[in-house]
Amino acid sequence: MKQRDLKYSCLIAVLYFGMNVNAQTTPQDTIPKENKIDEIVMIGYGSRKKVDNTTAVSSISAEEITKTKVLNASQAIQGKAAGVQVTASDMPGSTPTVMIRGIGTVLGGREPLYVVDGMFTNNINNINSNDILSYDILKDAVALAIYGNRAANGVIIITTKSGKGKMSISYDGLIGIRNPLKKVEMADASQFVNYNNIGLANQGKGLLNPNQPYNTDWFKEITRTGIYNQHNISISGSSESVKYFLSFNNYDEQSILKGTDYNRTTVRTNNEYRIAKGIRLAQNLSLAFTNSTPKSLGAFTNAYKQSPLVPVYYPNGQYGQPIYDSNGNISYSGGRFNNVSNPVMQLAFDNQKTKDFLLQGGLKLDIDILKELKFTSQFSGEYGTGKSYNFVDSRGLWLAGDPTRVESGYQASLPLNRLTNNSNNFFNWVLSNYLTFSKKFGQHDLEVVAGTEASVKDGVETLVINRKNLPSGQDYWNLSGTDYYGFLYSDSNTKAIESVKGNGNKTISYFGRVQYKFMNRYLLSGTIRRDGSSQFADGNKWGTFPSFGAGWIVSEEDFLKDSFFSLLKLRGGWGKIANQNVPLNYLPLLSGSVYNYGFGGTAVSNGVTVNKGYDPSLGWEITEEASLGLDFGFLNSRLTGSFDVYNKETTNIILQVTPYLATGISEANYSHMGSVVNKGAEVSLNWADRVGEDFSYSIGANYSYNKNQFKNVDTSKPISQLSGGSLGNGQWTKLFNATTVGNALGSFYLWDFDGYDANGNMTYKDLNGNGITGSADAGDRKYFDSYIPKSTLGVNISMAYKNWDFALNGYGAFGFKVYNGKKAQRISGENIERSVANDYWTPTNTGASNPAPTTAIPIASTFFLESGDFFRINNISVGYTFRNITDYMKSIKFYVSAINPVIFTKFSGYTSELSGDGNPYGTAGVELDSYPALRSFVFGVNLNF
Repeated sequence: MKQRDLKYSCLIAVLYFGMNVNAQTTPQDTIPKENKIDEIVMIGYGSRKKVDNTTAVSSISAEEITKTKVLNASQAIQGKAAGVQVTASDMPGSTPTVMIRGIGTVLGGREPLYVVDGMFTNNINNINSNDILSYDILKDAVALAIYGNRAANGVIIITTKSGKGKMSISYDGLIGIRNPLKKVEMADASQFVNYNNIGLANQGKGLLNPNQPYNTDWFKEITRTGIYNQHNISISGSSESVKYFLSFNNYDEQSILKGTDYNRTTVRTNNEYRIAKGIRLAQNLSLAFTNSTPKSLGAFTNAYKQSPLVPVYYPNGQYGQPIYDSNGNISYSGGRFNNVSNPVMQLAFDNQKTKDFLLQGGLKLDIDILKELKFTSQFSGEYGTGKSYNFVDSRGLWLAGDPTRVESGYQASLPLNRLTNNSNNFFNWVLSNYLTFSKKFGQHDLEVVAGTEASVKDGVETLVINRKNLPSGQDYWNLSGTDYYGFLYSDSNTKAIESVKGNGNKTISYFGRVQYKFMNRYLLSGTIRRDGSSQFADGNKWGTFPSFGAGWIVSEEDFLKDSFFSLLKLRGGWGKIANQNVPLNYLPLLSGSVYNYGFGGTAVSNGVTVNKGYDPSLGWEITEEASLGLDFGFLNSRLTGSFDVYNKETTNIILQVTPYLATGISEANYSHMGSVVNKGAEVSLNWADRVGEDFSYSIGANYSYNKNQFKNVDTSKPISQLSGGSLGNGQWTKLFNATTVGNALGSFYLWDFDGYDANGNMTYKDLNGNGITGSADAGDRKYFDSYIPKSTLGVNISMAYKNWDFALNGYGAFGFKVYNGKKAQRISGENIERSVANDYWTPTNTGASNPAPTTAIPIASTFFLESGDFFRINNISVGYTFRNITDYMKSIKFYVSAINPVIFTKFSGYTSELSGDGNPYGTAGVELDSYPALRSFVFGVNLNF
């Protein structure tokens, strides 16, 4: 069955099922009220009254999540939870980077665990924000220990909606436009010529004629006004025996980068059946279909670097190129004054498409064995499949790169075109069985949870096929009728067919938790989980992860009752958690002719050798955390807040060990070699009040501070060096080795800019004291700040007057650096920013902000390191609601929103939110081939029946 047919078959089946449930139910008013998010928090395998909780949990309501009209719910929570840093890209379909209380690993996984209705998953790109009921973030080890070896990076529990009360139908639709929040002003044609003629003269090349016919704005040529729309419809309700919820959502975006489109369709059905008294069966099912046409983000970098003198097209329709004749005029033939591709041509020849399908679902059985004792069994699974293709018109691209080329000049030995087809699939599941005992007796309140859990990640199966010389205009999803064998393509870097089965993982766990309250004021909790994982060798498969917490509701004491404190609670605890998403420990074997052993030059036997060391003690990275917290409410709970401090240390991070030369081994192995510390503080405040009958408002803010430090390393083993943050021109910006001790992870490692010499060239400080000044020798590099913010600030304001409502959210990040990589790539003949063209070193302008024009590749130095600090208004929304319009229509709400309308920042690039590949020693924090931050304006309508 084709995926398209599968998609529509699934949609029809789910819609039929949902509508039949609706038809068979009789709404009643006796359904218990939904737990409010400000009263109940999800804590893993259960829930708890917030006032009785001893852990650090941030809860965000469904209303808060849907106020900001973005695709991914994690982007919408930015600035709404202390201690949670969200770095998001506006590229359609991208996954926000979520960091909870800092980063504690170098080579291990850094993403939090998402638990969606009991299912463990890596991200929530498939979830429609309108379907979310609650978004709970577990932050400290006291809360996290219940998830054991998966919890070191934090846990986010997402509960989706269920039905209640009479049948209701809701529709929410919106349309929005998007444009870059910031634009980097580049030199125009005249400024480009004036600046670059100096560099060309230094190269001994002819000069550019200042009178040119073209002045191309390349950023404008590759971008457009982005348009996106979203439609969501849901049906929900309940009867005495059934609760039902069915939703359908479609999101479609034409992004600002021309040719980049994205579409996601989701369907969700959640139902709960009362089988008998005390027996309930809940079912949830989610389908997500995603289609996109991605383009290389290198087009943004090329648009930055390409000269404005180059036309998009020559008058004859061929793509313009940076070619000039002997008179310095743009021409069809002559010499090239730079080697940058035409960005419009780059996008036109970039032919990629992807299709993905994800199915998630599960069953949950609750049995009330006794009034105080409940048994829960829950199975959740997910199946994902995807395919993509990348078609390269090799000959067409070669011809377009130079207007003087002709087809007869194309090498016959080269492929006319190339096609890469990629398909993948995976299946994961989790089975949990646990008992919950709850009992109140006298002034004692006791809850005990105990259970077992098994989870399987089957590993991603990937099949990649490379082909060549396909017929033009072929359907690249369907290659039936082609010569499968004859069209296969391979070279020294490419395999014709590659089939890979990713690493699977199986975990078995036992867990227990006790929560106790005495006299409604003294709180105790204890958790223990024992995990066994197939990720590790015998002897290291099992680990035990305990935690304990305590709390004191001081406001319940007689000496504080009836005071201005409506709540005053102290809490604290300690816990141990782990990260099993670490590199595999294995021994690879090499064999073949390279290891032939023989006599007299004649091989008689193939040899086999071990090419990697092995640490038998390798296990998970373990994190211990101690924390203290204070929750408070004043003036009849109009002012509420919390304050937390924590000390979190990962004591056995896994690093690579360089083999000793004498061993003959070439591949580095892994070992526990160091520790990372995160220390921090968090504060949240909120004032909420009502003035008269018609006006209510709330003003809230949260602030977080985290200090990250690579604390120590085992120097008895030769640690492998990581050189990262590549600029693609031979320069790199980050270093990790034994010298990193004392610095934050992801810190930049650069030469320190020290002004200009007598010719206007950049000089660098002599930091190693060897007397070599001005030049950049290797010993003069040092560490500077990391790309990870030390502190974040969130501001949230909401007001309601009669039928009007207003919301404003702001977010800021401070104490971090970013590297302007696109600016640092430049050599002669490439464009410069307008600020550079107007202020560069000359003998009469020695105090300039920029060096003299040069043809050399810029050194990785602090000259290109900039403050990333910013504060941005994330969302402003205004709505008006018409209520009780007819007997059947409850309300109509019209709303407008401005998303990211204003930013305050010193960074000269497009955006300082640069999660890159997520690797602290990769492209994170380096602006190169990055997607600009966007400003959006949205108009929407919400209907409730």
